[in-house]
Amino acid sequence: MAQAKLKAKPKKDEESASLKGTMASVAFLGIFIIVTWLSVYFLFVNRF
Repeated sequence: MAQAKLKAKPKKDEESASLKGTMASVAFLGIFIIVTWLSVYFLFVNRF
């Protein structure tokens, strides 16, 4: 049973590293969506 506890600790480190990558991906996707919407908006405004 001591081995199960040792194996459980590295998973927390792996999960936190995975969450950092997830946060970066979500931030990049959010910025991309905002830039896309702003560019479409300014294209629309400049046409009229």
